[in-house]
Amino acid sequence: MIIYNITINIDDSVHTEWLEWMKTEHIPKVLGTGKFEKATLTQVLVEEDMGGQTYSVQYRSYSREALDAYYKEDADRLRQEGLLKFADKMLAFRTELKIVDEFNVKFT
Repeated sequence: MIIYNITINIDDSVHTEWLEWMKTEHIPKVLGTGKFEKATLTQVLVEEDMGGQTYSVQYRSYSREALDAYYKEDADRLRQEGLLKFADKMLAFRTELKIVDEFNVKFT
């Protein structure tokens, strides 16, 4: 499984509006493409020199092929929506992570 991770720094002046948009519009649209099984939205708890608030969204893709299809069919359109709405108030970078293994605590 591949995790498509997007880290976003959002200016304080639009933080509340952006967060609501992410929760109610953007993330549901990305999941609505059918290429991901779930998304996790987290706030990064490190104070940035540039200010603002930093978040990470981790989308779990069904497969490498599903992620490649997202890039080809959906990514540009969905990225543009955010750029049009928040323009110079956000900075984002993307990474891909391959899950090697997962571990859980076992209580006996």
